[in-house]
Amino acid sequence: MSDDLPPPDTEFYAQPGDFASRFFVDPKTAVRVRFGSASDTGLVRENNEDHFAVLHRYRSQNMLSTNLPREKFSAIRDEAFAFVVTDGLGGAAAGEMASRVVMEEAWELSAQASSWVMQFHNLSSQQLRERLESYALRMQQKLVQISERYPNTKGMGTTWTTAYIMGWDAVIAHIGDSRAYIFRDGKLKQLTRDHTLAQAMKDSGMTPGVADRFHHLLTNVLDSIGGETILDVEHVSLQHGDRLLLCTDGLSDMVPENKIVEIMGSVDEPRAACRALIAKALENGGKDNVTVVLGKFTDIE
Repeated sequence: MSDDLPPPDTEFYAQPGDFASRFFVDPKTAVRVRFGSASDTGLVRENNEDHFAVLHRYRSQNMLSTNLPREKFSAIRDEAFAFVVTDGLGGAAAGEMASRVVMEEAWELSAQASSWVMQFHNLSSQQLRERLESYALRMQQKLVQISERYPNTKGMGTTWTTAYIMGWDAVIAHIGDSRAYIFRDGKLKQLTRDHTLAQAMKDSGMTPGVADRFHHLLTNVLDSIGGETILDVEHVSLQHGDRLLLCTDGLSDMVPENKIVEIMGSVDEPRAACRALIAKALENGGKDNVTVVLGKFTDIE
């Protein structure tokens, strides 16, 4: 259902044919993307420290003038989408600021990028990872700069989970405990690993019942301290009918996975499904801010 990115490229020289295979990729079947997104403060918190974004990026090519038959030059259009959720942490309004700042910084960085990746094979796996890590580094540097200017924000931080979708390929980048899931053939699979002490304890063999008491202690975030962050990156090959769900822990903590499956299995339209998921989180207590972004991918008939 998902596969790790291949090892970094190690070749120092490639034949022209190898370069051509990277520069020119056979067109794939077009994909229709429908999405929904929603966020709620919940029933306990005063502020909403979650943020989300859905970005649409495209490039196009149109023939303006030629003495050749125009039907030979149909318009060409590539599309890409980015789904992002962030969950801030820190005293007062610092968490809300942190999750907002990384969203704004990522937007600015995308405008400064020397090129946009529109197809999965435009870059090698290592180049793609390096680009994503550069985003994470610059976002963290922005948080550090703000905390140096405003000492009361020292210690603020945020999770960052994003899915960058290029046709039938999705790349998931992840820091923290917000999650990405894929819903396929009635089954839900978590694509991200929680960067929490509880997850680390489970990985070391500790009983889940004991480890779960530490599920809110994050071991990896974007923060204003400027410490090392580890970015998880995974590639997913999408199929017709797949749904990709990104959410903060206000959903995953309050709604069991079997209930998420039940809702997504009965509510097909993404916007309606987002509303239903948030309603269930509130019904179960709404102890935290809750944010969801949901995309559905189908063939264009």
